[in-house]
Amino acid sequence: MTDIPQMEGTEPLSASHASLAFGVPTSKPGTIYALSVSGGIRLGAREERTVVFGRNRPEVHVCVGEDDLRISRNQGTVTFREGQWWLANTGHRALQLPRSMTLFPEDDPYPVDAGYTPVFVNGTARRRHLLELYVAGEDGRLPRPAPDAATLRDKPWKLRADERLALISLAQKYLLHEAYPQPCTWQQVAVDLSALRPGEQWSGKRVEHLVSGVRHRLSRAGVPGLTREEVGEPVGNMLNHNLITELLQTRTLVPPDVLLLEDL
Repeated sequence: MTDIPQMEGTEPLSASHASLAFGVPTSKPGTIYALSVSGGIRLGAREERTVVFGRNRPEVHVCVGEDDLRISRNQGTVTFREGQWWLANTGHRALQLPRSMTLFPEDDPYPVDAGYTPVFVNGTARRRHLLELYVAGEDGRLPRPAPDAATLRDKPWKLRADERLALISLAQKYLLHEAYPQPCTWQQVAVDLSALRPGEQWSGKRVEHLVSGVRHRLSRAGVPGLTREEVGEPVGNMLNHNLITELLQTRTLVPPDVLLLEDL
């Protein structure tokens, strides 16, 4: 439990709270949600209100990387100023933002737009820590989608544990919100899975067979763009790209999933 004074209108979010990538309840415009694996808060917009995050649990609103000494005690803040939430880096580690943007401590604050924003902090070795931010739009929900935007399925697709882990590795650049992401190679996924599951035999061929099985299953269920006949030659990475896009759109995979790879 944090010892930092709680502002009026602050509502705690438990560590078991679902990823903010799934959306939030209807809220007043400008309301911000901030969440890590340790929990978080919901806070209404008001001039100079600030959310503090870092590893020193008693002195922050959202604890990030509590057991990782590479993360600063006060790693950053999100402050509401002149009608906008602004993310500032007050620690020593760079903050990784969507579209491969990086926020260094010496940089000006970064404007947090309405909707969902994942913020990653690289810690010790290959550990990654995630702060999820969600700002309610003008109608208190997600920003209104474009008229031709794809309709989301009601429920995520069901995946076996080995399928999910392989697909997280395959889609890790997408889950990290990198600019112009590409699927990882079969061999790279096999290397990741061999490190995570050393008692099992993983090869590029096994990964390819596993992912192809998921792709064919979803294709039979009506998802377009997952077969060679639909895409045409040259196929390249298009089949895996389309599969990953479907898994992201249906929230089958969400940014916190990439934290499963932090032990590599």
